[in-house]
Amino acid sequence: MSVEIKVPTLGESVTTATIAKWLKKAGDAVAADEPIVELETDKVSVEVSAPQAGVLGTAAVKEGDEVEVGAVLTTLEPGTGGNKPSAQPAPAEKTAEKQAAPAAPAPAAAPADKKAAPAIDAAAALPAARKLMTENNLSADQVGQGSGLNGRITKGDVQSFLSQPPVAQQQAAPKPPRNDDPREERVKMTRLRRTIARRLKDAQNTAAILTTFNEVDLSAAMELRAEYQDSFVKKHGVKLGFMSIFSRAVIAALKEFPAINAEIDGEDVIYRDYVNLGIAVGGPNGLVVPVIRDADKLGFAQIEKAIGGFGKAAREGTLKIDDLSGGTFSITNGGIYGSLLSTPILNAPQSGILGMHSIQERPVAVKGQVVIRPMMYIALSYDHRIVDGKEAVSFLVRIKQNVEDPRRLLIDV
Repeated sequence: MSVEIKVPTLGESVTTATIAKWLKKAGDAVAADEPIVELETDKVSVEVSAPQAGVLGTAAVKEGDEVEVGAVLTTLEPGTGGNKPSAQPAPAEKTAEKQAAPAAPAPAAAPADKKAAPAIDAAAALPAARKLMTENNLSADQVGQGSGLNGRITKGDVQSFLSQPPVAQQQAAPKPPRNDDPREERVKMTRLRRTIARRLKDAQNTAAILTTFNEVDLSAAMELRAEYQDSFVKKHGVKLGFMSIFSRAVIAALKEFPAINAEIDGEDVIYRDYVNLGIAVGGPNGLVVPVIRDADKLGFAQIEKAIGGFGKAAREGTLKIDDLSGGTFSITNGGIYGSLLSTPILNAPQSGILGMHSIQERPVAVKGQVVIRPMMYIALSYDHRIVDGKEAVSFLVRIKQNVEDPRRLLIDV
């Protein structure tokens, strides 16, 4: 008896995915739990495995197609396989074409002040995109070139268009074909990269983002590390780094200024008595922000281990959907790449993000004397709709004080 293999639940707020790559083809024998297809979501790549041993049937969708949670990907037939020539994945294209919904017909009658929805060619947009375009009376020309396979418009493309200000939507027009130079290489953006671009632009369009700056003298933090590093490693099996010191400094400051750990939901403000700390890490497909849950309950060693584990998972591409959701505040360290100063963008719907930067020895005035100290610029970007300037500046000053004198973190002052 055949078994349907469907798109699994993809995590918080994720309802669609793109078929990134078929790892097996029709007719292949597969073992239980063997990966058969790779899905690319807005956040991470997910492999779908065979629930049991059998022979893979004809694919219902092809690479590049957008699918929703619960959609059938293929079937698993009983047997040992043999990869018969007649069962190649080529028919998947025909199957997918048959399944593609016909262009949505224009309504029989439309209000006098609203134009009827234009018919949308199935070859121009994916099913979920066509549905959303029809609901908003959009044509393919208005949305423009799609980011899907062969330029097809995806649901994300439509959502990105709708998130633009009305004036920008009115001015949007299809771009003429670009004549590529033979010395250029055209590479399709990954779904993750497209999503990063869309979400960052959405944050700029939605939040009133403002950035405030300060600088931190890291002398005391460096002395602390030098004095206790060997004992710390011996006891905990991980090095004491600046990230855990800054993380604990941020957590202490968030307790004092709860609005920066809150978020806006419609006309309400949601305050939290916990901290889920997002730490930006670089992966092969771009920057991701895994979340240390209940970070306010963790010590320096536990935070260092969590950060190290996330960094390794990001490099290996093994981060899970749940690792990237639920953050309440984020930290990004551009200093590891040499950045001296930056204005980080909010990770919506969060209301604040701290940017760390390179450590440089600079001359500073201390008690009337010019001395050389290891200094770092820090930046706080915040949503001015919920966080006042005084709160933001005071929050950043408190982080500076906590890092410059880590003893404050031990006695909670």
